Order: sequence, then C-alpha cells, then structure tokens
Amino acid sequence: MQAVVVSAFGPYQDAQIADIPCPQIAPHEVLIEVRAAPVNFVDLIVIAGKYQFLPKLPFTPGKGPSGVVRKVGAEVSDLKPGDRVLAMAEVGGYAQFVNVAANQCYRLPEALTFSQAAAISLTYDTSWFALHDRARLAAGETVLVLGASGGVGGAAIQLAKAKGARVLAAVSSPDKFERLKQMGADAMVDLSAPDMKESLREQVFALTDGKGADVIIDPIGGDFFDAAIRALAWRGRLVVIGFAAGRIPQIKVNYLLVKNIEVSGLQVSDYRKRRPEQVAECYRDVFSLFEAGRLTIPEPTELPLGDFREGLRLVDERAATGRILLIPPLATAEAIPA
Repeated sequence: MQAVVVSAFGPYQDAQIADIPCPQIAPHEVLIEVRAAPVNFVDLIVIAGKYQFLPKLPFTPGKGPSGVVRKVGAEVSDLKPGDRVLAMAEVGGYAQFVNVAANQCYRLPEALTFSQAAAISLTYDTSWFALHDRARLAAGETVLVLGASGGVGGAAIQLAKAKGARVLAAVSSPDKFERLKQMGADAMVDLSAPDMKESLREQVFALTDGKGADVIIDPIGGDFFDAAIRALAWRGRLVVIGFAAGRIPQIKVNYLLVKNIEVSGLQVSDYRKRRPEQVAECYRDVFSLFEAGRLTIPEPTELPLGDFREGLRLVDERAATGRILLIPPLATAEAIPA
C-alpha cells in the first residue's frame, strides 16, 4: 500500500511516500481503507518528535481518518466489512489502509461524507469535550471563543449555540467575522484592536453588561491567554486546548482565588484512551446535530496523498482557510486483504 513514512523525527519535508506492507490487525482491531485523512497541526509536532506521546520509528503519521471497514478482528462484533466509519487512529492515517481498535471507530450517518467526517475529527470532539466536560457549559451562558476562525473555533461556536449559549467570536481581523456569524456567532471581539490586554476585556464587558464571559475556549495561549483570563465572569471557566501562538502562558494562582475562576486543560486523546464510552457519546451527539441540520461543516480542501508536504506546509504556515484533507488513491480489489 502507499503510505507516508517518517524514518527519523525532524522536518516534515524529510518524510517520504513509500510502498509498505498492509498492516496486520489484532483480534480487537479493524482494518480501514482510508478515504480521507485530515492534516492536523499536531501531526507536525509528532513528526518533529516534540509531542508528548511519540510512536516508534519508522511510522506513518495521521490522526482521525475516515474510511471503509475492510477486515475485522476475531473479537470484533459491532462492526463489519463495508461499514463507513470515522476512525480515531493516533497514527497511520496518511496511508491507503490503517489498523484501528474497534472501540475507536464510529459508524457514519448516511448523509455524512468521508470528507466531512475527516473534517470533524480532532475539531468537533475537542470542542465538545472542552464545552461539555471541562467547562460544564449551561444554556444561557456566554462563551468567548479565541481562534474562532480555525477548525476548533468554528466547531466550538456551533456546539455552544446548540447548547443554548451566547457566543462571542474573537478574531484577528474583522473581515473574518461574517462567516462566523453565519455559523452562529452572536458578536465579535476584535483581537487587532490596540492594547489587546485592555481592549479584549473592555469589549467582552461591553457585550455582557459588565459581567464577563462564563466560558472561554483558548487554543492560542500566549498574550491572548493573558488578555482573555481578565475577561472571565465570576465563577468563569477557561479551557486551555493549545498554544498556537507559541508561548505557553503562566498565571499566579492567587488570581484564580480572588476571582473564583477556574483554568483547566484538555488533552482529548486521553479521553479516547481512558473513556472511550464518553467519546462514543460525543460522536453520537455530534452526528445527531449534523443530521438535524444544526451543524455546518466548512468545505475542506482536498489534496492527493502524494501532496502531503503541501498540506503540512499550509497548516504549518497557517495559510489554510479550512481543513486540509489528504485523499489516498483507491485500492484495487486485489490489494484489499481478504
């Protein structure tokens, strides 16, 4: 099969397309023919060898592909060949086939395409856990979404609205807000305003009658975190889900005490390992909202698997306007394992 292979941790440009054997499956696993694999920022970190959980070399990167079940292990009873699934693999998605534990695969609704499913992975589940589990969002509360124009941000806007929240979308450029308004955002916070540390709080307070945001979702970190935490309401909750700005911020814990606020973190892959039943609940909810017409999945950009470096470059340079997907060549009938 064709696959992207990383032989040594380092620059993504050093990875290669290669013909490698199709993976063997364990009794609890299924073999997926990949139809779409999302390119994620975390893939760059894994390839560079800077992620907290590193695969053994050599390996094929790629988390959360969608595809078709082609073979099931002896212990698998709830999936069968031909099922369309979202497969939350930790690695292996940049290939024609990937082996995944059956309890990490979620059968797709008929209306959800492979590309839409791949575009959902690692964005809607991250946002769902940030809002529902870590932030304990309640209907009627106000949510401030940093990085609102990104994949996680767009998902957070829609899922918060589905929960009955009021959503403030923080954007670096006001011209990005119209699309977010169409996705459900109620108001804009302009991160390009002078003196962000003061202006962010002033904008949020003005939009909330001086109360502040009940929940803040932060995939950016750095100076944005420093400014946003000052905009939390009494008993507000800020969820850290990434550091796209580069700097990992610090906070004096007496500030949490004085304001009666919480800061928590989300590493969504831990839920897949420790609470797979809760991840299944997450996807049931997300799929149900999609079928009900309450989620709009932005159109992704599709690239052939062989253009993986271009996909990674777009993500690395933040030049992508939506999700980037890699599309492997369809396997011939002879290549599909019996």
